[in-house]
Amino acid sequence: VRAFLISNALFWLEQYHADGLRVDAVASMLYLDYSREEGEWEPNIYGNNENLEAISFLKELNETVYTNFSGVQTIAEESTSFSMVTRPVDIGGLGFGMKWMMGWMHDTLEYFKKEPIYRRHHQNDLTFSMTYTFTENFMLPFSHDEVVHGKQSLLYRMPGDEWQRFANLRLLFGYMYTHPGTNLLFMGAEFGQSSEWNFQESLDWHLLQYDFHSGVQNMVKELNRIYKGYPALYEKQFSPEGFHWIDYGDAENSVLSYIRKGHNTKNDLIVVCNFTPIPRKEYRIGVPKSKALKEVFNSDDTEYGGSGMQNKTLKVTKTPAHGHKQSVVLTIPPLAVLILQ
Repeated sequence: VRAFLISNALFWLEQYHADGLRVDAVASMLYLDYSREEGEWEPNIYGNNENLEAISFLKELNETVYTNFSGVQTIAEESTSFSMVTRPVDIGGLGFGMKWMMGWMHDTLEYFKKEPIYRRHHQNDLTFSMTYTFTENFMLPFSHDEVVHGKQSLLYRMPGDEWQRFANLRLLFGYMYTHPGTNLLFMGAEFGQSSEWNFQESLDWHLLQYDFHSGVQNMVKELNRIYKGYPALYEKQFSPEGFHWIDYGDAENSVLSYIRKGHNTKNDLIVVCNFTPIPRKEYRIGVPKSKALKEVFNSDDTEYGGSGMQNKTLKVTKTPAHGHKQSVVLTIPPLAVLILQ
């Protein structure tokens, strides 16, 4: 049975040239008592609830895949705190390349569905992920699971009028792309699909005739370009050295600011997010260098359906803030994310 399953996995990679394999519901394999009541399962030889045979199989699967193929990924959808899912087998891990960050996905969507006036009370929904982000090689998943079974599309889970829904969606994607970890965006979300996913029907491609929808698509294109073009977003995405908070405590204004870092400090990026529809003018943040900054991305750009509020000049002054010797004063657009360099 093990040989059959592993051969099947290799077949997809060799014959169909798949870029990776995602293993569903890994938790149900790892635990003998998963979804079972007392008396419906038997402990292993050590007297605990781990499924030793399944664990052994997953290790063999991952070792075989990575031995035979370069440039592929195995990804675990694993919803528990089982340790070392993405660590090498030879040091006791399961050997997966990445793991879905289910906690981040749940907390983030819970936060975004709230009316902005109440978000000040839930800043922890956004900041808590950084307490465990680097324990595994995480992938941030907005998957098919989040747009089926009455959950609605991502667009219609956003609060507010039409403009605010789309601004929230753009903010959501900008926040995801700048958060440590790799990104998974299910088809249709990239242009603001309005209905749930239905495998019996095509995506709502006709929506691209409308400016708000085409704007989201334009923005996702740009985010993909930025992600590939700016090493700070990927070189240390699984390392705590690749992230530094500027300010996570401004819950009153629902603003977050942080730095993404690569191998070379000259490539560092500053990210500022405003999670309310209120523009934050004359907003000061501390910065690590005295060099002038420029906007490299603004989710409020008119090309994306935003209001066009920009920072044309960003002069760094020797005014201390947030533990830095210098700072910059910004205008943060409503429901927007800025990337500065």
